[in-house]
Amino acid sequence: MTQILIAEDEERIAAFIAKGLHGAGFETTAVPTGGEALALARTGDYALLILDLGLADMDGFEVLRRLREAGDQIPVLILTARSSVTDTVAGLEQGADDYMAKPFRFEELLARVRLRLRPPPGADEVTTLAHGALELDLQTRRMRVGNREVDLSAREFALAETFLRHPGHVLRREQLLSLVWGYDFDPGSNIVDVYVRYLRKKLGAEHFDTVRGVGYRLVDATAQPAQSDD
Repeated sequence: MTQILIAEDEERIAAFIAKGLHGAGFETTAVPTGGEALALARTGDYALLILDLGLADMDGFEVLRRLREAGDQIPVLILTARSSVTDTVAGLEQGADDYMAKPFRFEELLARVRLRLRPPPGADEVTTLAHGALELDLQTRRMRVGNREVDLSAREFALAETFLRHPGHVLRREQLLSLVWGYDFDPGSNIVDVYVRYLRKKLGAEHFDTVRGVGYRLVDATAQPAQSDD
């Protein structure tokens, strides 16, 4: 699983980012200091660094400078309250791959993270997602259940893709709202349940478990029976 390093000294923000990224299928490590960020980034275990500039022990620009001077090309996304054009330009000129100002929406942060982790042109890229009898072709946007092709709306396709990118994982309703619909969780909304019901009807209810009070999980229906509350 892709690992992301978060250098953020405000615990609440670090926890928020880590929780959201974990829900999107990433592993995370959060550290509050630049020294720790440098040490971990240099291990080569992380695919991307989310870097705050206002760290307690050193400025985030210094972390970035040391990484680049050492020849470390880990992608760096600066996430900071400093939103001036001067700071943005300075960050990008010093080797940052992206610059995002606080306050921020997690959906935009996630989109930028995914963009920076996208394989370069010509590299092997996953074009088909499959689990059990389900197969989704991301290029042709065709869904198959065994030998049967199923038509999905754009939103159904996005929801199916999200499940297939996290097979066997319990996805909370708020996670699905954020990843598929792109807005914050509304406890009064049942749109996730409605669209899961659509997928169950089109793909087969046996592919989706309901985890009571939490959310849903995609299962391999050929290996075990589904447990549905609907």
